[in-house]
Amino acid sequence: MYFCGISGEAPQDPVISAKSGHVYERRLILKYITENGTEPLTGDKLEESDLLTIKASPKAAAPRPPTATSIPALLHTLQNEWDALVLETFGLRQQYNNTRQELSYALYAQDAANRVIARLVRERDAAREALSNVQATLTVTPAPANGGDVDMAEEGGEAAPQEGVLPKEIVDEIDKTQQALSTTRKKRKVPAGYTSAAGVKTFTAKHTIASLHSPSPAGINSIALSRFNLGRFVTGGNDKIVQLYDRGTDKVLATLKGHTKRVNQVAFREREGDPTLVLSAGADKIAKIWAHDEASGEYQPRATIRTHKSDVTGIVVHPTSTFVMLSSLDKTYSAHNLSDFAQVYHSAPSEDPFTALGVHPDGALLALGTPTSKIQICDVRSGEVAACITPPEATTGPFTINTLSFSENGYHLLAPDSLSSVAIWDLRKMKATHSIALGDSFKVSRVVYDWGAQYLGVAGNEGVRLYAHKTWEELIRFDDLADVTDIVFGEEGKEIWATSGREVRIWGVPE
Repeated sequence: MYFCGISGEAPQDPVISAKSGHVYERRLILKYITENGTEPLTGDKLEESDLLTIKASPKAAAPRPPTATSIPALLHTLQNEWDALVLETFGLRQQYNNTRQELSYALYAQDAANRVIARLVRERDAAREALSNVQATLTVTPAPANGGDVDMAEEGGEAAPQEGVLPKEIVDEIDKTQQALSTTRKKRKVPAGYTSAAGVKTFTAKHTIASLHSPSPAGINSIALSRFNLGRFVTGGNDKIVQLYDRGTDKVLATLKGHTKRVNQVAFREREGDPTLVLSAGADKIAKIWAHDEASGEYQPRATIRTHKSDVTGIVVHPTSTFVMLSSLDKTYSAHNLSDFAQVYHSAPSEDPFTALGVHPDGALLALGTPTSKIQICDVRSGEVAACITPPEATTGPFTINTLSFSENGYHLLAPDSLSSVAIWDLRKMKATHSIALGDSFKVSRVVYDWGAQYLGVAGNEGVRLYAHKTWEELIRFDDLADVTDIVFGEEGKEIWATSGREVRIWGVPE
């Protein structure tokens, strides 16, 4: 008994392939040859002339065909449908076997690739460790190639922190700056054209800049205004991008890339005779610095600082304008020169991570917020903790100090004293002189003093509120913008800028 190589059943009209010797039902193999021109089991080229009829004994003759019945047309149709089904099933079986073979090869190739990658990663790590050991032994810092981006430390490697005091020349510069600024501050008066409290009460919406940064993930975390080019500002977002924007032309001037996670803080360094610097701190443990090129008008990457081992939460340019200070969740803060971008100081680890950073306008002190409600006041020159202020435990439980701001006269520090209130600390007495309750549903995201120390602003999930300093009167509130992440006062206190989502909104004195 023979069986068809396609249907698997005993053929009624058997034929045999002269090339392979396989037996088929004549009508099935003829249909297959017509469609494909090959033999189904071997894949070799096959023609109808290569088929030989098998002549069986009359005693083994097949029964009469169904076409001899009274409904031949119907049976013939059913037979054709069955033939088509058998051919399709055979094709699916072949495709299934081919897919299994391809999958087996792909799995084997992936396993081999993973082994190669693992070996290369081990060799890379070994090379990095060897390079780090050589540099530590020789105390050599690699120079930037072709004026490019300076990588201050390898990812995952350890910088060489100076856990003592700042270099003497920097300490002398801080002392000189402090003396000059302190003397000026005592004599300084609010300019004649500075906005009055009555003027702040008239603030109205002036301009809205929408659709900044990418929509996924959306969100602006920080904004900084240029003091030399009024109307220009820089923002940092969740999309890992730093954007420079010009309000006058309503155009993005530069899109600065380099971070691999969200940007937490941005800042400008603007000083006469030096190129403008744009600085940013990110959740990817690094800080980036770009410099303005006068020839091309573009911002070129100048340095990548990899000092810290966790999120960099704060970045502030020191009043000397010669170095920048960073704070991090790794419980340390650091200082870096803005001329060659070398690290000049790295603090010893503290008990708590640092979630906010502020530098006193005279440059001698800095304030560091923590997740345990404490604010550390440190001497910049020695790194010693000069004071530690904490809200009364009777009024609040532990919470994160995520923002703080020194008044420009240097006497007060503004910071949250709970999730829904802010306190004004007198630095001369190291105690809170006043607390402003914002309501249980209000969650503070940013606080800021204006340049004249006349007003203070609070931003949060329910908008922006402005208060008068000393009288603590609420001058105005803006509830039409929710989930505000950052605010900053404009020139002469005539405007307040706020960020929310992908939007920057500006309120100011009506024109």
